Amino acid sequence: MKKKKAIIEGRNLVKVYQMGEVEVRALDGASIQIQEGEFVAIMGPSGSGKSTLMNVLGCLMSPTSGEYILDGEDVSGLDKVELARIRNQKLGFIFQSYNLLARTPALQNVILPLFYNRTSPLTDEEQSEKAIQMLEAVGLGDRIDHEPQELSGGQQQRVSIARALVNDPVMVLADEPTGNLDSKSGAEIMDLLVDLHKKGVTIVMVTHDPETAAYTDRTIHLFDGKVSREVKNGKGGGKK
Repeated sequence: MKKKKAIIEGRNLVKVYQMGEVEVRALDGASIQIQEGEFVAIMGPSGSGKSTLMNVLGCLMSPTSGEYILDGEDVSGLDKVELARIRNQKLGFIFQSYNLLARTPALQNVILPLFYNRTSPLTDEEQSEKAIQMLEAVGLGDRIDHEPQELSGGQQQRVSIARALVNDPVMVLADEPTGNLDSKSGAEIMDLLVDLHKKGVTIVMVTHDPETAAYTDRTIHLFDGKVSREVKNGKGGGKK
């Protein structure tokens, strides 16, 4: 059997914020590894460093020290322009608050990453076709012309999932993807993420909810900027 490669290799990651004369070590030597095709949850109490770790993994900031290898490339010391390129080409994002453009149809919201990807060989027509395919994949093929205010919270999150997938990212980062949803809609979104995981999508999710984390392969727990423990949640993801 072919060995799966590591999508994420974070080694002794440190992130220090200067708060006046005080240094705050939001990450204090955190090391993690995530394999291709894994579905992993990151949990921890307030102040544990999980949001900072997510920002580093998402190339929204660089670590103060340590190594971050993403899909075989050392991105630890890249500048903001290079990080933006990596984000656009290799990562998909799902946010708690959806982050959709208001008064903009679902189709156009999903096309955005393709529009900003200057290396994309797709024509405008091909971009539209691909965005429609992604919306159909998340069950919104009949909502492509609907604006966010015309969609339920669960439907808006499905649009954001389609947007996260449209650039064929090596990894999807989900930040509290069910945080603004009722329990039924939240369960539907998690079932959708599990289905994507089973199709080979690598997903890293920050959550505060143990029931949501139980959908994943394993949970990485942070405490005081360090990985305190890891828990396996069952083979293949999904609640038992």
